[in-house]
Amino acid sequence: MSLTMHQISIPVFIRALNNLSTLLNKAAAHAEENKLDPDTLLTARLFEDMYPLAGQIQRASDAAKFGASRLSAIQPPSFADEETTFPQLQERIARTIAFLETVTPEQLDGSAEREIVIKLRGNETRFTGQAYLLTFALPNFLFHVTTAYDILRHKGVKIGKMDYLGF
Repeated sequence: MSLTMHQISIPVFIRALNNLSTLLNKAAAHAEENKLDPDTLLTARLFEDMYPLAGQIQRASDAAKFGASRLSAIQPPSFADEETTFPQLQERIARTIAFLETVTPEQLDGSAEREIVIKLRGNETRFTGQAYLLTFALPNFLFHVTTAYDILRHKGVKIGKMDYLGF
């Protein structure tokens, strides 16, 4: 039995976004319990040239919705990247999941061989759908989810590997 493109994309995106939502809940609780301005966490970054926490959430959302839309050849929703609070970021995650839940297995049929063309650093890069998903979309998505986790962990939020994995 082989895996389908739907099985290796949509459920992975949704699970990690749900886990990210849980991490944000723990971050908000941490800020409240420790009387921290939430901006201390929302604007934190691992290094000056990296996105802050809010940006990591936005990029994870984008990676999931663009990944699904490119593979299914449908238009992704547009989000303005204006989230500055935990509730706003939670809403973005919820809207991303709601979009992903509309992508059907049938829309992804044949996408393993579909040509995907994206601009990277000003150059067109061509992939098969399978290569795009496995070497770009999922790694990029998980990079931003992991970086959000790392920022929160670095700032003292009591989370661990099982929180990241969703167990």
